[in-house]
Amino acid sequence: MKMIFKMAWRNIWRNKRRSIITISSIFFAVFFAVFARSFQIGVYNKMIANMVGMYTGYLQIHQNGFWEEQSIDNSFIPDQSVLDLLHDNKDITDFNERLESFALTASDNLTKGAIIMGVNLEKEDGLMDLSPKLISGEFPAHTSSSLLISEGLASYYNMSVGDSLILLGQGYHGASANGIFPVSGILKFPMPNLNDRLVLMPILAAQELYAAPERLTSLVLQIDKPEKLNKLKKYISKKLDLEKYELLDWKGLLPELVQTIQADNAGGVIIIGVLYMIISFGILGTLLMMTAERMREFGILISIGMRKSKLILTLIMESLFMGILASIIGISVVSPVRYYFNRNPIRLEDQAAESIEAFGFEPVIPASLDMDIAMNHAGIVLLIVLICTIYPIVTILRLKPVKAMRT
Repeated sequence: MKMIFKMAWRNIWRNKRRSIITISSIFFAVFFAVFARSFQIGVYNKMIANMVGMYTGYLQIHQNGFWEEQSIDNSFIPDQSVLDLLHDNKDITDFNERLESFALTASDNLTKGAIIMGVNLEKEDGLMDLSPKLISGEFPAHTSSSLLISEGLASYYNMSVGDSLILLGQGYHGASANGIFPVSGILKFPMPNLNDRLVLMPILAAQELYAAPERLTSLVLQIDKPEKLNKLKKYISKKLDLEKYELLDWKGLLPELVQTIQADNAGGVIIIGVLYMIISFGILGTLLMMTAERMREFGILISIGMRKSKLILTLIMESLFMGILASIIGISVVSPVRYYFNRNPIRLEDQAAESIEAFGFEPVIPASLDMDIAMNHAGIVLLIVLICTIYPIVTILRLKPVKAMRT
């Protein structure tokens, strides 16, 4: 076997021109496949980060059944064991307590339905990045009964900081939830659904408004390593009483986003598939050329006693060596390119940027640095190389030494 390895390696460099052409075709296959897929996955990761960081977080804990029927009656008082579980886990950087409900807002002769979120504003600033979105006023104190309202709602009522907003709703177990609250600040959200109807207030004030002391509708878990999400979810699921609580990740919280990514990914797979078809014909063409040029060599080797099985194995090793070498070069060259576009993403402008921002996404196209992308596509290209090697293998099996030496 050692002899075959040596022979295969030497054969590659006996005809440098031919080998460089083959290695170049494989190199470009790896480079363009990884390059294209990195941008596609980078866009998906940015979409997820925008949506998750805008509102839902990566994981949420509710009372069992809350997500199906999002009523304040399905709120809960978290057990100390649940809080200890979240405090003790190093993968959870923090968790946000929320009390969410709906209410009719009113000012003068106008009314509008709104989402009311009672939150710890300091924690929510860490998740939703509220400080840059504050276009007027200031955050209310934790014990205050003031509100932060979205820009769309403020514009609808022609309201500014210092004005008051009336909330009319239904509290816990049918209690009345009415009050007049001063506006301490105005927030501008890039997502239209939130910007038109979101009201934030300190959680203590929300619990008092809805007659739900100490009650929460959700615990939003903040994590700084999304790649550990599945492992973390499994761990918490084992420790959590799933008859009392439900644990949902962002995929369960944002099914529309999952479907959008799946639909777009299908189109991306088709494009990558077309690229691989072109790549396959390029690699096959170089192997056809190599086989045709070496027919006389193959005939001589078989004539002097070399078994066809060893010749085939040598040829496979040659293809693998060239494929591995080209893959290493391809990954080495594409990695700094990916890094550059990860740190300096392509920024969309004009109408393209406006249409993306309308859905709450940042109008940029970054490249992903996930090494799995590079390794997976290098593996696929190597598999294509091996499949293309079938042709020279079949040629050797059918080879007539005397006829081959005459070519």
